[in-house]
Amino acid sequence: MKRDMLGQSDIEVSAFCLGTMTFGNQTDQAESHAQIDRALDAGITFLDCAEMYPVNPVRDETAGRSEEIIGNWIARSSRRDQVQLATKITGNGSVVRDGAGYDGAAITAGIEASLRRLQVETIDLYQLHWPMRGSYSFRQNWGYDPSGQNRAQTLDHMAEVLDALAAARQAGKIRGFGLSNDTAWGTTRWIDVAEARGAPRVAAIQNEYSLLARLFDTDLAEVSVNENVTLLAYSPLAAGLLTGKYQDAAMPAGSRAAVDLASGGTGKLGGRKTPRAMQAVAAYHQLARDHGIDPIHMALAWLRTRPFHTIPILGATTLDQLSHQLDGLETQISPALRRAIDDLNRQWPLPY
Repeated sequence: MKRDMLGQSDIEVSAFCLGTMTFGNQTDQAESHAQIDRALDAGITFLDCAEMYPVNPVRDETAGRSEEIIGNWIARSSRRDQVQLATKITGNGSVVRDGAGYDGAAITAGIEASLRRLQVETIDLYQLHWPMRGSYSFRQNWGYDPSGQNRAQTLDHMAEVLDALAAARQAGKIRGFGLSNDTAWGTTRWIDVAEARGAPRVAAIQNEYSLLARLFDTDLAEVSVNENVTLLAYSPLAAGLLTGKYQDAAMPAGSRAAVDLASGGTGKLGGRKTPRAMQAVAAYHQLARDHGIDPIHMALAWLRTRPFHTIPILGATTLDQLSHQLDGLETQISPALRRAIDDLNRQWPLPY
């Protein structure tokens, strides 16, 4: 598998990443370890996690379990030198730290806690799960209002966090720094402050990106190209919508939507499962049939055609689901198919 550098860092990773947010909830430890082994067999050495994982639902009693499962795999396999580890610290409103966000002290403590759970001495990429000033991710773009932000406070916060990250890098506890669910303005300010303080520069930004979720395509794409910031694309299959498994009102047992519904949620995949989204999925599936290509493979392969550096994060509840995704990683998108995908995006823009 092709290998890439994260942004301007010295961190080399595989061209695809394995997401682990189901590890410890929908995916038990044995199945989780089998997924990591299967991913490595396919050449994927890059693993992404977070201190609050597993999700669906996020619970205080399970926070950190996904990191622990990865740590147990590392201890069992002795293959730490074969993988690159990314994890994240949560912001305001999480079950971690009683809902408190992060400052310099929380960054230092969070890194130490993640290192213990992962059973390693160094985290390759340490990310901020979402910005403290607020975010338009998670379908908040429809009512996003940044007017309450305080620029001076935000820049002071960035400086404090970056100083803590610089100290952690100096101590060998992290190698690089990344964002998640951030904006074009936020990303450029993090870069400016980091460069002024000699702190770790933003190497990657982990935002939602798929055929159905293309908010990244304008201002953030420009930042990605000009500032050399790699997009780590989460939910590349739109939380399972693009597999087609939810079409015609289906609710597969054990699926993310079914588990959410059984846990008291809406089963709407965080607001993604809308009538327009289902129509868009049907259109993309018809397009895949017209071109003789598996729709899952098409959705993942398309991500690697983008004009900015993109690493898709694969996610699966079961080993069979992961294997199906891995089988299509060499799929090619023809120029004609790429143009047809763009045409469908114009017909079905931002369907959720």
